[in-house]
Amino acid sequence: MLLVSLLLAAAPEVRFNRDVRPILAGKCFKCHGSDLKKGGLDLQTFATATQGKAIVPGSARTSLLLERVTMHDGPERMPPKGDRLTKQQVETLRAWIDQGAKYEEHWAYVKPTRPTLPTVSNPAWPRSGLDTLVLARLDAEKLGVNAVADKTALIRRVTFDLTGLPPTVSEVDAFLNDIRPDAYERVVDRLLSSVAYGEHQARPWLDVARYADTNGYEKDDRRSIWPYRDWVIRAFNANMTFDRFTQEQLGGDLLPDAGDDQRIATGFHRNTMVNTEGGTDDEEFRVAAVVDRVNTTMEVWMGTTMACAQCHNHKYDPFSIKDYYSLYAIFNNTTDPGRANTPTLELMTPQEKLKRLLLQGSIEALRRTRTGTGALAGPLAAEGLNKSLPKLTAELSAIRPASTLVMQELPRPRDTHVLIRGNHKAKGEKLTAGTPAKFPPLKAGVPATRLGLAQWLTDEENPLTARVLVNRLWARYFGRGLVETSEEFGTQGEPPTHPELLDWLATEMIRIGWDMKAFHRLIVTSATYRQSSRVTAEAWALDPFNRLFSRGPRFRLDAEVIRDNALAISGLLDRKIGGPSVFPYQPDGVWFQPYSGDRWAVSSNGDQHRRGLYTFWRRTAPYAAFMAFDAPSREVCTERRPRSNTPLQALATLNDPVFVEASVALAARMLREGGKDPLAYGFRLCVARAPSTAERNLIEGLYRDSLAKYRADKPKASELTASIRDGSLDVSSWAAWTVVANILLNLDETITKG
Repeated sequence: MLLVSLLLAAAPEVRFNRDVRPILAGKCFKCHGSDLKKGGLDLQTFATATQGKAIVPGSARTSLLLERVTMHDGPERMPPKGDRLTKQQVETLRAWIDQGAKYEEHWAYVKPTRPTLPTVSNPAWPRSGLDTLVLARLDAEKLGVNAVADKTALIRRVTFDLTGLPPTVSEVDAFLNDIRPDAYERVVDRLLSSVAYGEHQARPWLDVARYADTNGYEKDDRRSIWPYRDWVIRAFNANMTFDRFTQEQLGGDLLPDAGDDQRIATGFHRNTMVNTEGGTDDEEFRVAAVVDRVNTTMEVWMGTTMACAQCHNHKYDPFSIKDYYSLYAIFNNTTDPGRANTPTLELMTPQEKLKRLLLQGSIEALRRTRTGTGALAGPLAAEGLNKSLPKLTAELSAIRPASTLVMQELPRPRDTHVLIRGNHKAKGEKLTAGTPAKFPPLKAGVPATRLGLAQWLTDEENPLTARVLVNRLWARYFGRGLVETSEEFGTQGEPPTHPELLDWLATEMIRIGWDMKAFHRLIVTSATYRQSSRVTAEAWALDPFNRLFSRGPRFRLDAEVIRDNALAISGLLDRKIGGPSVFPYQPDGVWFQPYSGDRWAVSSNGDQHRRGLYTFWRRTAPYAAFMAFDAPSREVCTERRPRSNTPLQALATLNDPVFVEASVALAARMLREGGKDPLAYGFRLCVARAPSTAERNLIEGLYRDSLAKYRADKPKASELTASIRDGSLDVSSWAAWTVVANILLNLDETITKG
């Protein structure tokens, strides 16, 4: 016994969350969890797993679990189907049981605590606890930090990250010439104050909000909800704290001081799809919308896939079907039906309100006069005499103010039942509204409403919301989250690469009062973020995917940003903020609408050059160029986009009319503004830095060859300039520079943040 004790003491400790839970979740929980409990065995908790002889703490030899997973054959072999446990997995289970079979709470369900900052090899490098924790991990891996990025690369990186647009040449020059010690911080503050900041922050939020300009499903008719998109932009620019941002979107109409802005904000959950096909069951699709609201809320704020519990207890996480329908009950009390786009909020301008009042008064007075019940006098009399009732009525009908979909509570709550296997017609036990039993309950006095749920989500006792939020923001800057499965913090998701850093960031978000701009500033002013993205052979060998953050971020821009970048570089970008969605150039045939004959009509007067954020989003046929670069359809909540690399992307940026026109405009700009060196100017517009000698030689050779071609073939060169007229430019030279501009816009460096 003494020898066994000594051997156990010498063996490395097996940790349940790190070593054992992945084995049980992958091989056992599906049948032996809180849902099925086959053979009466539930392995998800210590109490249930040790009730019988399946696990005997301290004695793997007498534990039936080890006996069953090591069987070669027979009906009692576990798992009965699929791959067997590996030898290493068996030994991990054996050691864990012999060490006492200690269970641990899943890390994500434990309230984050502020970690103690460790001692690091270079205490002068960190600018905050963020950097200290990154450096501590690099020290442990015997990997050093990278040098600071050069100023040109740094301003380009942070300008894209905070505004989604490239820096201008003058902004780059101003930063290069600013020798003050806080020059970079001044750039950051300027960018955070830019209206482009709110637009850029809104874009990924619209992915999780599943924002679109159409209903979805087969007919996919248009809807009006763009005022919600504009509300999101305003909220970010006003630096609305995230807890208030949450409350207004989930329950703004229930706030005691609710006005139009708070009601517009509730469009977050009116972004659900609406089926207007004939012969459908309205209640079925109303229920589908409520289900979508439950699933989306839990994914966006809690990083949790609750959809499994719609039909049965969750097989891997501690959520029951009762938990699901208790949440469902919170969202089950709104007036929106399964088919129609109601209720809506009318958004009249002061001018529209005045005109409507005047016309209504005139019509009513004229009607009274014609029926002999009243008399007209003064200016109104003249108006009534000079205009006919049909004309006045037509003018009144012509006033069509903007409207947007909003949430609205019923006077009396609906009854909510468990829906057996998710079937809206198969009602089971009646339930009251509430939150999942696994987490702290609603505080005393907080109602089980949408507003109460919003307050519960951002309560500091909630273990998940702050973690999920900071992880999402981290992924925006570094290309992947500390938890790579940013939509799944449950036991089936990836564990955090830096658990202490994740908790430090979560507690910091709460400490600063959910101040979004302050948090963005924390990230972009960190030493970790400011590192050069150049990679050494040693770092590549040890950290090929930069999961340790041993260098600065480098990855391809998102779909809308690639287009916005080209328009900004070329000078075509229209900076107008907000308003109805627009229709930029798109190939014919992308839309097919047999029901209404609706067609994509290209916008004009600069609207075709608005930011991608404002592009009309049809769910069954999203904007083609965005889809090529991995944009979602927004039929459902999308927490993270993939980042692919395909030939179709190059074909789009080389040949799409938007990019061709941008090339023409960039060439004209290089000739007008580039002085004696249009090449250097165009190169700096695209990538911020000057071209190297080798790059200059290649591009000048391309220009000379193109110029010779177009001087011999002027009609084709003239066709290139058809969309942008400028009689002051030499057509052949312009066409040759257009070829160069097209190449510059397609450089990997142009469409990459590095």
